[in-house]
Amino acid sequence: MNILAIESSCDETSAAVLSNGKIYSNVVATQLIHTQYGGVVPELASRAHQQHILPVVDKALKDAKVTKKDLHAIAFTKGPGLLGALLVGTSFAKSMALGLGLPLIEVNHMQAHVLAHFIQDPKPEFPFLCLTVSGGHTQIVKINSPLDMQIIGQTRDDAVGEAFDKTAKLLDLPYPGGPLIDQYAKNGNPLAYSFPLPEMPELDFSFSGIKTSFMYFLQKQVRENPNFIQENIADICASIQYTLVNILLKKLKKAAKETGIKEIAIAGGVSANSGLRTSLIELGEKMGWKVYIPEFEYCTDNAAMIAMAAHYKFLENDFCDQTVSPMARMEF
Repeated sequence: MNILAIESSCDETSAAVLSNGKIYSNVVATQLIHTQYGGVVPELASRAHQQHILPVVDKALKDAKVTKKDLHAIAFTKGPGLLGALLVGTSFAKSMALGLGLPLIEVNHMQAHVLAHFIQDPKPEFPFLCLTVSGGHTQIVKINSPLDMQIIGQTRDDAVGEAFDKTAKLLDLPYPGGPLIDQYAKNGNPLAYSFPLPEMPELDFSFSGIKTSFMYFLQKQVRENPNFIQENIADICASIQYTLVNILLKKLKKAAKETGIKEIAIAGGVSANSGLRTSLIELGEKMGWKVYIPEFEYCTDNAAMIAMAAHYKFLENDFCDQTVSPMARMEF
């Protein structure tokens, strides 16, 4: 069973080949053009996907030593994501499947992030909890099986990845700012400055208030000392990262207690954050959890996770037809 998977939800064009449940190639083309604009420009992302998709797919097939005739299905990201970007991947997948007479498999991008845990060993046992954290989503998901997932907590406003990027922008750090905050934080004191934690019901999150609090904090400090940011950048980054990670793990700890589940995982772009990874491991040891963290290459957007999700859908004969359309917003 050979599946070609395509991911184009945001600013990474990626293709991967999976054979009998094992990933044999995972090619990613990153769009650097957005750095000069301080964020992803949807129209530019769509154009870049058009430029990258053919060579990326070609390289993925060659790296896996698989030809088009060896394929059994084409998988693609249906959503959620930028509609124009999704259109490129969807249209390419539909055209290729039609030309080769192959079935199509639509994949939910966020479900694929969760299933990235099944690319390599060790793999979590069902049921497990997964904290999915990215620029657009922050969710606690209960996974009963590869195709049976339930959101038990999510953000009411902004995602944690957006909070990282917005605070980085306030610090005048270049895009993408989240990884830079993580880098500076390694040399800072996480307790140097404190920020109020949001009080949200049940297992839900909120990050809009922390961004506002951080903005007012910087404004006050800069009025008193115009060089405050430059002189204290490491401590500032360490403190805001500590606060954001604390918000995430506080809810995850509550979810684990309420469900009685001790198999705990993280997924999504923000799961590449070293502060989150280290803190989760420490909390897991304290709570007696089995913690699962994907390799860095499977944290950010990539087609390998799309291929893995497609693998399980293929086994259930869960295919779509040529009338399928991408969706910018998509239910989990």
